Amino acid sequence: MFKSIRWKFITIYFVPVYIAMIIVGVFIIQAFQDYYLDMVSENLTNLGRREVLIQTIAKFQNLSNSKEEIQKNINQWPTGLKEEIFIINRDFKIIARSKNSGTNDNAIEVLDYTLLTKARNGEEREKDISINSNMRQITTKNMAFPIKNEQNIIKGILYIRADLSDIYKTLDKSKWILIQATLLALVIAVILGLWIARSITEPIIDVTVKAAKMAKGDFNQVIEVKSDDEIGQLAEMFNYVREKLNITLSEISSEKSKLETILSYMADGLIAVNNEGKIIHANPAAMAMLDLSEKVLKSMLYDDMIKGFNEKLTLGYIEKNTKDGMGSENISFRDSILHVNYAPFKDEKGEKSGIVMVIQDITEGQKLDNMRKEFVANVSHELKTPLTSIKSYTETLLDGALEQRDVATHFLNVVKSEADRMDRLVRDLLQLSRLDYQRVNWKNKETDLVKIIEDSVLKISINAKNKKQKLNFKTFEKSIIGFADPDKIEQVMINVLSNAIKYTPEGGSINVAVEKEENTGVFRIIDNGMGIPEKDIPRLFERFYRVDKARSRELGGTGLGLSIAQQIIKAHGGTINIRSKEGEGTEVMMRLPLKG
Repeated sequence: MFKSIRWKFITIYFVPVYIAMIIVGVFIIQAFQDYYLDMVSENLTNLGRREVLIQTIAKFQNLSNSKEEIQKNINQWPTGLKEEIFIINRDFKIIARSKNSGTNDNAIEVLDYTLLTKARNGEEREKDISINSNMRQITTKNMAFPIKNEQNIIKGILYIRADLSDIYKTLDKSKWILIQATLLALVIAVILGLWIARSITEPIIDVTVKAAKMAKGDFNQVIEVKSDDEIGQLAEMFNYVREKLNITLSEISSEKSKLETILSYMADGLIAVNNEGKIIHANPAAMAMLDLSEKVLKSMLYDDMIKGFNEKLTLGYIEKNTKDGMGSENISFRDSILHVNYAPFKDEKGEKSGIVMVIQDITEGQKLDNMRKEFVANVSHELKTPLTSIKSYTETLLDGALEQRDVATHFLNVVKSEADRMDRLVRDLLQLSRLDYQRVNWKNKETDLVKIIEDSVLKISINAKNKKQKLNFKTFEKSIIGFADPDKIEQVMINVLSNAIKYTPEGGSINVAVEKEENTGVFRIIDNGMGIPEKDIPRLFERFYRVDKARSRELGGTGLGLSIAQQIIKAHGGTINIRSKEGEGTEVMMRLPLKG
C-alpha cells in the first residue's frame, strides 16, 4: 500500500511542509523569546541605571541605619506588577524591597549569590533563574547593580528580579498556535497531495488495469485522454500502442493461421522436436504416415517413438554423427517407404532449440520407378523376342533354306507374324504415349453407346463362334446417348471382349449387359472363364502385366490392352473395374458419364 505512487506523492508534500513548519516555528518562537527577554532585560537595565534611584540611595551614609527612608523611596518608585526591587548592603542583608517582594532579610537565601558577589565587586550582571513560587516553578530575570556614592565607593547592591512566567505563557501559546498551524498545514498538504496524487495515479491505475486486460487478450481497451500533460501523453501513447499491437497481433494471428493451414494440409509430414526430446508439433500428414495419436505425442518421447523405425533418426545418433545436424534417411513403415529430411531450428539468440523433420511418402514414387524399370525391361523383352525370331529365320533362309520353297514359305510367314506382333506392340506403345501426354486427337460427339456396344459384339462374335462360345447381348435401354469418341469406346469394348473370348474355354459363355443409372451408362462383360487370382487383380492395369505370360504371348497379347482401355475410359471421365474369382470367371464393369 505505502509503496504506491499515491503515498509517495503524499510523502513528497507532507515531509517538506512538516520540516518547513518546524524550522519556521523554531525560528519564530526563538525570535519571540529573544525579543521579549531582551525587552525585559533592557527595561530592568534602564530601571537599575536610573541616576535618581542610585543617587537617592547612595546619599545615605549607612544603609542599614536608613531602612525606613530607603523603603519609602522604594515604595515610591514606579515598577511593574512582576518586578521586584531589593536594596542590599555589603553584608548581603536586605535593607528594603518593593511592595511585591515577599522575601526575608537574608538576601543570600533567596537571591543569587554570584550576582550579589559580582555587584559588590562593582560589576553589573544578569541571569535567568528558576524558583519555586506557590508550589510551582517559575523563571525569573535577575540583575544586580552596584550602588556607588560620589566618591565611587560601593555602598550596597540594587537587585532587580522580574517574573518571566507571563512571557513564557505567551511563548507557550505561540507554540500551541504554531503547532495548530503546522497540523492544519499538514492536513492541507495531505489533502492537496491526495488530490494531486489521485489526479496523477487514477490515469496510471487505469492504464495498469487495461494493460492487464490486454495481457489477457482483450484489446478493446481505450484510455480517455483528459489532459495535454505527460499523463495525457501517456494515455495517447497507450492507445497508440494498443492499436499497433492489435494490428500486429492480427497480422501474427493471420500468419499463424496461414501457417497452420499450410502445415495441416501439406502433403508432406512435419515433426518438430525440442532439445529435451519432446515432440512439440506434428501435422496431420505426419501423424497419418506414422499412425500416431495425440495421446502418444503427449506421452512418448521422440527417441522412443522413432528408434523402432530407424535408429539413425534418433537425436543421439544425429548429434554424434552429423556436424551441422542436417541429413536424410529412409524408413519403412508397414507398406510405405518414407523419406525423412531433418535440420535444426534455432531460437532468437541463434542457439539450437531442436530439430524439424519433413517426411515424404515416396512409396508411389518408388513404385513408379520400379514400374518404369520394369516397363523398360518388358519393352526390351517384347521387342527382343520377335526380333530374335526374325533374325533366326532370316539367317536360316540366307543359309540355303530359300531353295526349299515350302520351308521358305513357312519361315517367311513366321517372320511376317513376328513383324505384325512388333507392329501391334509399337502401335500400342505410341497410343499409350499419346494418352499419357494428352496428345490424342479426341473426336467426342453425341453418340449412341448402345449401338457402339452392339456393333462391337457383332464384330467380335466370329471369334466367339470359332470357340463355340455363347456371346449374349442384353440391354435395358433402346439407346443411351453420351458425349464420347465412338472409335475409342469401340476400341475399349473390342479389347475387353477379345480378352473375355481368349481366356474363356471352348463352349463357355460371355454376357454383355448395358443399362443406365441416372446420368451414367453402365456396361458389364461377364464370362465364365478361368478367372484371375485375387493377388493379381490390383496389377491388371499395369503395363505389360500378364497373369499367365506364356499363354498371353501364345494368344497374341501385348500386355498393354487393359492399360490403354483404362486411359481411354478415364479420359472420358469414367471408371473401369474388374472383379474375378479364380476358376469361376471374370466381370469387367465400365461406367461412363452421359454429360459432356
